[in-house]
Amino acid sequence: MNINSLINMVIRQVINRLVHTGINKGIDHMSRGGKPNNELSPEERNQAKQARQTAKRAKQASRLTRRIGRF
Repeated sequence: MNINSLINMVIRQVINRLVHTGINKGIDHMSRGGKPNNELSPEERNQAKQARQTAKRAKQASRLTRRIGRF
Protein backbone atom coordinates (compact mmCIF):
# COMPACT_ATOMS: atom_id res chain seq x y z
CA MET A 1 0.00 0.00 0.00
CA ASN A 2 1.55 3.28 -1.01
CA ILE A 3 1.27 6.69 0.62
CA ASN A 4 -1.19 7.99 -1.98
CA SER A 5 -3.76 5.29 -1.25
CA LEU A 6 -3.38 5.86 2.50
CA ILE A 7 -3.99 9.60 2.09
CA ASN A 8 -7.02 8.92 -0.12
CA MET A 9 -8.42 6.49 2.45
CA VAL A 10 -8.07 9.03 5.29
CA ILE A 11 -9.56 11.85 3.22
CA ARG A 12 -12.49 9.64 2.20
CA GLN A 13 -13.20 8.77 5.84
CA VAL A 14 -13.07 12.42 6.91
CA ILE A 15 -15.36 13.52 4.08
CA ASN A 16 -17.82 10.71 4.83
CA ARG A 17 -17.94 11.73 8.48
CA LEU A 18 -18.49 15.40 7.57
CA VAL A 19 -21.28 14.52 5.13
CA HIS A 20 -22.90 12.25 7.73
CA THR A 21 -22.77 15.06 10.32
CA GLY A 22 -24.24 17.54 7.86
CA ILE A 23 -27.09 15.20 6.97
CA ASN A 24 -27.89 14.64 10.64
CA LYS A 25 -27.85 18.39 11.34
CA GLY A 26 -30.17 19.00 8.38
CA ILE A 27 -32.61 16.30 9.48
CA ASP A 28 -32.61 17.71 13.00
CA HIS A 29 -33.17 21.25 11.71
CA MET A 30 -36.06 20.21 9.46
CA SER A 31 -37.67 18.09 12.19
CA ARG A 32 -37.95 21.29 14.26
CA GLY A 33 -39.58 23.08 11.35
CA GLY A 34 -36.61 25.42 10.97
CA LYS A 35 -37.07 26.97 14.42
CA PRO A 36 -34.44 27.12 17.17
CA ASN A 37 -35.02 24.65 20.00
CA ASN A 38 -35.83 27.35 22.58
CA GLU A 39 -38.72 28.72 20.46
CA LEU A 40 -40.58 25.41 20.30
CA SER A 41 -43.68 24.68 22.33
CA PRO A 42 -43.77 21.39 24.28
CA GLU A 43 -46.05 19.91 21.62
CA GLU A 44 -43.68 20.94 18.83
CA ARG A 45 -40.76 19.43 20.79
CA ASN A 46 -42.60 16.11 20.96
CA GLN A 47 -43.32 16.24 17.22
CA ALA A 48 -39.66 17.04 16.50
CA LYS A 49 -38.54 14.14 18.69
CA GLN A 50 -40.88 11.77 16.84
CA ALA A 51 -39.61 13.07 13.50
CA ARG A 52 -36.00 12.44 14.57
CA GLN A 53 -36.89 8.92 15.70
CA THR A 54 -38.60 8.25 12.37
CA ALA A 55 -35.56 9.55 10.49
CA LYS A 56 -33.33 7.34 12.62
CA ARG A 57 -35.43 4.28 11.76
CA ALA A 58 -35.36 5.17 8.08
CA LYS A 59 -31.53 5.44 8.15
CA GLN A 60 -31.32 2.08 9.92
CA ALA A 61 -33.61 0.50 7.33
CA SER A 62 -31.55 1.91 4.46
CA ARG A 63 -28.35 0.58 6.04
CA LEU A 64 -29.98 -2.83 6.47
CA THR A 65 -31.17 -2.97 2.87
CA ARG A 66 -27.69 -2.02 1.64
CA ARG A 67 -26.21 -4.76 3.80
CA ILE A 68 -28.71 -7.32 2.54
CA GLY A 69 -28.16 -6.21 -1.06
CA ARG A 70 -24.49 -7.18 -0.84
CA PHE A 71 -25.32 -10.88 -0.58
